[in-house]
Amino acid sequence: MSPSDPPVDDNAPPPARRWRRLALLLPLLMLALYLLGSYVALPQFWRSYEKHHPALAEAERRAQTAVGIPGDPINLAFVGTEQELLQALKGAGWVPADPITWGSSVKIAVDSLAHRAYLNAPVSDLFVWHRKQDMAFEQAFGPDPSRRHHVRFWRSQALDEQGRPLWLAAATFDRGVGVSHLTGQVTHHIDGDVDKERDKLAADLARQPTLAQEWLSGFQLEMRGRNGGGDPYFTDGRLCVIRVAPPPGDLLGAAQQFFAPVLDLLSGRP
Repeated sequence: MSPSDPPVDDNAPPPARRWRRLALLLPLLMLALYLLGSYVALPQFWRSYEKHHPALAEAERRAQTAVGIPGDPINLAFVGTEQELLQALKGAGWVPADPITWGSSVKIAVDSLAHRAYLNAPVSDLFVWHRKQDMAFEQAFGPDPSRRHHVRFWRSQALDEQGRPLWLAAATFDRGVGVSHLTGQVTHHIDGDVDKERDKLAADLARQPTLAQEWLSGFQLEMRGRNGGGDPYFTDGRLCVIRVAPPPGDLLGAAQQFFAPVLDLLSGRP
């Protein structure tokens, strides 16, 4: 052996024995990874939310119009920062709605009559916690903005232990433009199956692995009602709560610590 050769570790296992050991331990390693994820990491994540977000204790069940008429039902919530909410909705294929201005109001009316697309058409104001929506998103359906998927979000003042707000949301589908049954004003009419729109948005967001979902039964106390435009709706009363999952680094660190003895064994370290 020349002076430049690396020192030989007489205690290191031969390569063949090392591979046999790996073949024997690989199923055990996979089982341990499953147990870590299913019975350690994820339960620990959800245990921190056993009481849910503190803002849910004061959550309103319905939005209201500017004059106090009960509006669309709250059927979805998001726990996260404003930037995380923006990224989640954009990643799901939803776009922010334009604010209501004289120009945007004229544009949505003209484009609806001319059957032209307006992907960021404004949505009317509804109120939760005595203020209008903080953000609104939509997804086009058909050639013009008379029919569309849309959702409004209201930000809570209360924060959770991680300093994140709760965003209450009302997701509904606009099936066409008409006259309000209650006020006589021109408005969008919603489809009565509000659960279908909630479930669509939840499914769109579920494609992102960084988001986790929890379903709360019995959130809505009335299964049927009418919104601010007089449109009837029905629901199963559930609230879909969407949260940003733990950072991958947290789970990776836990996995490395959990599997350290196994990795030492495979490498031949004492």
